[in-house]
Amino acid sequence: MIEVLVVDDDTRVARVNAAYVEKVPGFHVAGEAHSAADALRQLETLPRLDLVLMDHYLPDETGLAVVQEMRRRGHQTDVIMVTAARDVTTVQAAMRHGALQYLVKPFAFAGLRAKLEAYAELRRTLDGGGEAEQAEVDRIFGALSAPSEPDLPKGTPPPPRSWSVSP
Repeated sequence: MIEVLVVDDDTRVARVNAAYVEKVPGFHVAGEAHSAADALRQLETLPRLDLVLMDHYLPDETGLAVVQEMRRRGHQTDVIMVTAARDVTTVQAAMRHGALQYLVKPFAFAGLRAKLEAYAELRRTLDGGGEAEQAEVDRIFGALSAPSEPDLPKGTPPPPRSWSVSP
């Protein structure tokens, strides 16, 4: 089971994202945080954490600052940015700080599901260990390339949980 921390300043959005995560087989929400300080506290206290879904706009610090602090403290927990921040500078900084994926809000369940499934595939590949030929290295890097979902208009709330969204 992949243990996930959902970080978003908006409690309603965090709940929706957590519900989406729980719908993807193999994923479990270990916790929710609504500030940078809370996210860092949970990183220190949760018994196991594999992945952080990180919003950029937090009330006390940016999500990228949290990722930097995670790395400074020695946490190698994987990060997928899930945020409305769409400026190229933020996207580039996320890449440089080690975010594996970047999902722009608003998005449909299928968009997050695709990112999580690509992440799970990457984990399965890496758990095999050993050495890799170039083709295997290319497959590892390609595992993060989930197909993009069409953008929803800015300000569009997530679809109701009763909607059936297929890939």
